[in-house]
Amino acid sequence: MSDPRISARMAKRIEMWPLERLHPYARNARTHSPEQVDMIVASILRFGFTNPVLVDGNDGIIAGHGRYAAAKQMGLDEVPVVVLDYLTDEERRAYIIADNRLALNAGWDDEMLAVELTDLKDMVFDLDLTGFSTDEIEALLDELQTSSVVMLRVPPNKTSGRFEKPVSRFAAEAIRKWEAR
Repeated sequence: MSDPRISARMAKRIEMWPLERLHPYARNARTHSPEQVDMIVASILRFGFTNPVLVDGNDGIIAGHGRYAAAKQMGLDEVPVVVLDYLTDEERRAYIIADNRLALNAGWDDEMLAVELTDLKDMVFDLDLTGFSTDEIEALLDELQTSSVVMLRVPPNKTSGRFEKPVSRFAAEAIRKWEAR
């Protein structure tokens, strides 16, 4: 059962809009360096434009200023947008801040991140596309070498065909004891 308070305010579709129709928010407090815009361009080129720009009922950008800058740099004629025309002016202004800040409040499981980066590195994937610097990646991979995560042999993953699964050393020892019974 859906909550009518939420479903009545949900975006119903993604639309394609001409880039020139969009208006950046003049008071946007979030900044995007040229280097970060370059990273967004690289991400769009590799993965596609997977995250639509959020706009209000007056064609103003609510979220996606970096994607907008990347689209301009790429010379795109149009971009995917989601229209949030139901927001009040106060909600729109608060959401512009919240959309950027809430993601910053999340954390990382550094050990699992290192495992994922190791797998991607083994697959010869361009780790620059992850958004982490080379120094950050090296530090995470070095940390994995001394962490409590071990690679346990398990049946292969149907998609990757790999046999390893990351688990804690404690869990690996418990599994070994159970298998030895």
